[in-house]
Formats: sequence, structure tokens, C-alpha cells
Amino acid sequence: MCRGHSFLPAVCLERAKEVKVLFSSFLHRAVNPSSLHKTVKLSLPTSDEMKWRESFDKLLSSKNGLAAFQAFLVTEFSEENIAFYLACEDYKSTKSSAKLPEKAKKIFEEFIENDAPREVNIDHETRDITKKNLEQPTLSCFSLAQDKIYTLMEKDSYPRFLKSAAYQQLTGRLANKISQQGEL
Repeated sequence: MCRGHSFLPAVCLERAKEVKVLFSSFLHRAVNPSSLHKTVKLSLPTSDEMKWRESFDKLLSSKNGLAAFQAFLVTEFSEENIAFYLACEDYKSTKSSAKLPEKAKKIFEEFIENDAPREVNIDHETRDITKKNLEQPTLSCFSLAQDKIYTLMEKDSYPRFLKSAAYQQLTGRLANKISQQGEL
């Protein structure tokens, strides 16, 4: 497992593994995801979770939505964006101010620094401001960079996710399930 996944909550990683099976059509177009679904116990998202289309925030606040979006970003070779966003969320929930410098340094080295292993795409000015913020780490020292990455995902990756074949297949299966339950 790559070093950056240590920032992700275990629940997200486990659900991402399940959703990856469903989203395998992105990675292996020759494999029929519906046949894989029959061999793996995968819970379909609830109708509440299918409100992902309403807003990017609703997608991120859903455990299944986050896992599906992460799986999609892996196929887009931009998984570092959601990993950075989640690392920042985890950082902001740090209770001990003594832990801030170490955590901030780890996030900076993993995502922000030039030639970082999972470098996110931010402008030079944002990178410099973030670096300066690390001189006296606070809970908001990554806010500018996190906002830029959030906006990038919301405006770029999220619309592509909603148009993806796997998402369309997922919503179609849910619609079929709901209509079948209505017929009973």
C-alpha cells in the first residue's frame, strides 16, 4: 500500500475495495462488472446516497459516494487530490497542537512540495503561501491549498464522475431495484 493511504480512514479504504470491483469497468473494459457483482457481496447504495448528483458535498459526505469517487479518481490518475483533501480534513481534526508540526510536515512532503510523491496540482503562489504557513502550523495552514483542490475536483472530476459509465450503471441498477420493490 502506498504511503499516502495512511491518511485515509480504514472504513473508506475497505469500502473503496468493494466499490473497486463495481468500477472495474474503468480498469478492465473487457470485464463485465455485473458478472463480478454476482460473485462479490456488494451493498448497493441507498436512494439517499444516490443524491450524490445533487452536490459534490453530498457525494463526499456519503461513505459509499466517497469510496466510489476515490475508485473513479484512481482510474483518472488523480487519486492524490482526494487523498490530499482527506488528509487536510484529518489534520483539521487534530486535537493536540503538539502534533500539528509533524502532521503538517508529513502532508507538505507528501502532497505540496515540488516533486512530492503524490504532488497535487496547485499554483506556485498557493504552494509558497502554504509553505510559509508551516512556519507556525495552525489548523488552517492548508486551507488555501485544500480549497483549490476541492474546487478542482468539484469543477473537473465530479462532473466526469457523474457522466461515467460506472456511475450510470450504478444508478440504473438502483432504479431497477426500486421499481422492482414497488411492483411487489
